[in-house]
Amino acid sequence: MPFLKQESVSRLLEDEFVKDFYCSISTMNKSTAEQYLSRLNIFSNFLFNEFNGMTLNSLVNKIKEGSDDPYSVLSRYCGHLRSRGTISTITIKQRVVTVKNFFEYHDIDINPRKFKLKVRLPKAVRRNKEALAKKDVIEILNACSDIRLKTYVMLLAATGMRAAEALNILIKDIDFDNKPELIYIRAENTKTKTDRIIFLTDEVTNQLNIWLKYKHRTRRVCYQDKDNENNKKTITEYRTPNIQKNDLLFSVYQSDQAPDPKSLYAELLTSFGKTLDRIGKGGKEDNNERRRQITLHSFRRFVKSTISDLGYSDYSEWFIGHSGSTYYRKKESEKIELFRKIEPYITFLNVYQLERQGADIQAKIEELELLNQSLRERDKSKDDSISMLADQLVNLTERLKELEQKQQQK
Repeated sequence: MPFLKQESVSRLLEDEFVKDFYCSISTMNKSTAEQYLSRLNIFSNFLFNEFNGMTLNSLVNKIKEGSDDPYSVLSRYCGHLRSRGTISTITIKQRVVTVKNFFEYHDIDINPRKFKLKVRLPKAVRRNKEALAKKDVIEILNACSDIRLKTYVMLLAATGMRAAEALNILIKDIDFDNKPELIYIRAENTKTKTDRIIFLTDEVTNQLNIWLKYKHRTRRVCYQDKDNENNKKTITEYRTPNIQKNDLLFSVYQSDQAPDPKSLYAELLTSFGKTLDRIGKGGKEDNNERRRQITLHSFRRFVKSTISDLGYSDYSEWFIGHSGSTYYRKKESEKIELFRKIEPYITFLNVYQLERQGADIQAKIEELELLNQSLRERDKSKDDSISMLADQLVNLTERLKELEQKQQQK
């Protein structure tokens, strides 16, 4: 058996069959095409080891000639993935189905019934994942020592947007002049490929302003003078970064090359994991030591559950960016009114606003108690009047009887 050869993705694209498949998927979604290419690269390495250096190109040709059975290859690949023991059932299914789609794209017929009978995919284990409680969100926010991480986590916990959506936000996408303030999510950065707006709580707006001021603060920069090669002394100066409207909201490095949201995700995910470990909430899922129980996606579940529990299920679908019902349509003013009702429930550290909200609720309670007391007094007054009228009626009835008796005696 030949030695395992880890082919690079770029070299894999030299295969005409792979290149055609990749270009076809890229027209729909480039990130999906990259995922497919990564999975085909894993399958290509499997072929090289298990089939004596066979390539994807040669495999497709042999299947078309009838010398190889596609179901046998897929079944063997599925068994290989399962034998590794560290791959989840969902990942195994995705990798096998990607190869199946690759075959079908190149005119290799895969009968659904035969595929189900001959390629035994493991059943996905779906575990019940509870949404975070508000106290958990507050504890995580208080534990964030990095202002960028705190802003990022608070944005996710108050809007329910996807982690990648938040990292693709540009500074110009935030409208601080609107009331309430809002963020414009571009269609190319969403999973549903539909643009939308998200209202911001006063707390998140304040945190975003704090982060932007910190990001563009005046700072001391030290560098060596490259012009003088004989005496490279260190030069110290103060610089204030200019606010570029096309900059990513959470980028921190000043360079000519645009930052990659994927690298930002890796940095923030690492910081988030360390924060969870520090407060004792960094536990891993059962039978999956690579995935934590609390992830960045957990805040999305929190927002959806919180709004739905308030009785606005359809509004929650719109708020977090699900397609929802085609019949659910609200005016902008109605959406803002609903947002104001749910805002206190997705506010976490703004003590003044929470105290004010509590004072408003207490005032309403006292008002209702006064109203209830006045209604009781009015009901009591009515009861007294009715009782008095009943006594008068009894007296009048007795008086009439006496008069009738006297009249009969006469």
